[in-house]
Amino acid sequence: MFDLDNRSIFNTFTGEALSGPLHDAGVQLEQLTVVTSTWGDWKDAHPDTKIVAEDGGIGREYSDDPLRGRDDNGPIFPVGDVDQRNAVQQPVVGIITDNGTPLAFPVDELRAALEAGDTPMLNDIVIIADGGGFRAETTSGEMVATHEAFWFAWTQFHPDTLVWSYP
Repeated sequence: MFDLDNRSIFNTFTGEALSGPLHDAGVQLEQLTVVTSTWGDWKDAHPDTKIVAEDGGIGREYSDDPLRGRDDNGPIFPVGDVDQRNAVQQPVVGIITDNGTPLAFPVDELRAALEAGDTPMLNDIVIIADGGGFRAETTSGEMVATHEAFWFAWTQFHPDTLVWSYP
């Protein structure tokens, strides 16, 4: 991720500025939740949603499969040692708790649990279905930032992750 105005580059897993003037200033972005969904599922759940810029605000349009199946058979680059608790490209919803503990909820298991009417929970973090994707909150109802990623990528930055499993 990069800042178009000053060309600083950021690590999307940590929010840390890696180069440019924002790196020199020690900037670290606050993590926010991004729900991975289809437009149809999101619009059904949130009918008042407004699209601000269909092209992302930068004059580009993206196809439904901009990578054209590039990663269908696994990562196209070396990923190092991969934690064997999940498949390399298993999507997970990752969370860093207030005390710094990384958690991961495998997406396939989340869907199964939620469809069965169960509540996925680990370390007082509850996962909630939202618009075809997921968000998280504490058991007391406070929103928690989530990061959906492939397992291999999440564990490169958070190797000590606790993994929720179902059933």
